Amino acid sequence: MTTVTVSEIASDSADELSVWPASTTRLPHGGLAVGGVPLTEIADRFDTPAYVLDEGEVRARCRTYRDAFPDAEVLYAAKAFLSRAMVHWVAEEGLGLDVCSAGELELAVTAGFPPDRILLHGNAKSPRDIETALRLGVGRIVIDSPSEIARLAAAVGPGGHQKVLVRVVPGISAGGHEKIRTGTDGQKFGLSLTDGSAQHAVTRLLGQPQLELVGLHCHIGSQITDVKPYLTAVRRVVGLMARIRDAHGVTLPELDMGGGHGIAYRPGEPALDLTALAGRLRAELVESCAGAGLPVPRLAVEPGRAIAGPAGVALYRVLAVKRTGDRVFVAVDGGMSDNPRPALYGVRYAPRLIGRRSTAASCTATVVGRHCEAGDILAADVELPGDVHPGDLLAVPVAGAYQLSMASGYNMVGRPPVVAVAHGAARLLVRRETLDDLRRRDIGD
Repeated sequence: MTTVTVSEIASDSADELSVWPASTTRLPHGGLAVGGVPLTEIADRFDTPAYVLDEGEVRARCRTYRDAFPDAEVLYAAKAFLSRAMVHWVAEEGLGLDVCSAGELELAVTAGFPPDRILLHGNAKSPRDIETALRLGVGRIVIDSPSEIARLAAAVGPGGHQKVLVRVVPGISAGGHEKIRTGTDGQKFGLSLTDGSAQHAVTRLLGQPQLELVGLHCHIGSQITDVKPYLTAVRRVVGLMARIRDAHGVTLPELDMGGGHGIAYRPGEPALDLTALAGRLRAELVESCAGAGLPVPRLAVEPGRAIAGPAGVALYRVLAVKRTGDRVFVAVDGGMSDNPRPALYGVRYAPRLIGRRSTAASCTATVVGRHCEAGDILAADVELPGDVHPGDLLAVPVAGAYQLSMASGYNMVGRPPVVAVAHGAARLLVRRETLDDLRRRDIGD
């Protein structure tokens, strides 16, 4: 594989690839390679749309978390993206796993992940979720509502035993969009500190001998780029731990501070400083516990997006270019069925033309999907070459989290495949969903 010359590299913006996987290299004629594999080759071999996942980037980010939190438990949040290969990578890098359903749990355990290193949570666990967790021997279950206490205790049975945590809402607003702020009162997650719900749940739990309360859980939101909300949350949750100690004589040994660690989707955007988070979170925990006369509990964190997101690249083929007044619309062969996040949260991406080097002046364009929705927009007001045309290939970085995992069957176009790259080789992890797959599910007449 031929790489570009120094002069060609100098002609490109210095930070243009800052949000791409670290293995990304420029090739002649406007090409890019990830994990040593040209993206154009992946598009030709596996068709488009397709998702590329850099195994080396995933593993490196797992190790970064292990290094930043050497004394803490790091749990990968499976909801960001999960496959059998991802399960293996996370396990081999020494992380635990955070799951939200029987489906995620079954996939992980059948792929060989140790169930005692798995945590199950969710605001509305189904009977199947609870039965599967107990049958497979999941390590911990997070209590999210008062009604779960009696249901879980009954499912465990009088002779059983299950370790649990209580999810606490600390009354903090943090996150990149109102729909992903989960630390505030008045929303569906957890038990409030403000109205006493959390304290009441703890009292009820301590009266259930088959449920062992080992700690508190606190997830304040997603796509957070500032350390301060985490520090405020620690202070408030440690305050609850002290009240539990005073009221019940119980010292809780664990504190799970969730995830939500923000990443940059476009060059120049802010991202959470992981080193600063780890150092200041630990210092705040030690100081708060000292002030309350508590031993320091074992800390846990749950990164998902911050591990999978920057490791992924989405590939699309341009189907049409439409100029309407002063607007340029570039329509591609995917859309909100494989990435609903722009429609849900107004997320902005930075797509790039690959496979050819254009000398045309740039134009401001909106990259749209193929679906019958005006909100089916993948990237609004982005700079693309003015001669972009049908057949061109667009690559979108930071596509590894909450895209394919949230994909739908809208318009029955089928969900894209996932292709792993590493050491110059590409392999299929998740095959493309076909029309035969869709037809087989439809069994009525």
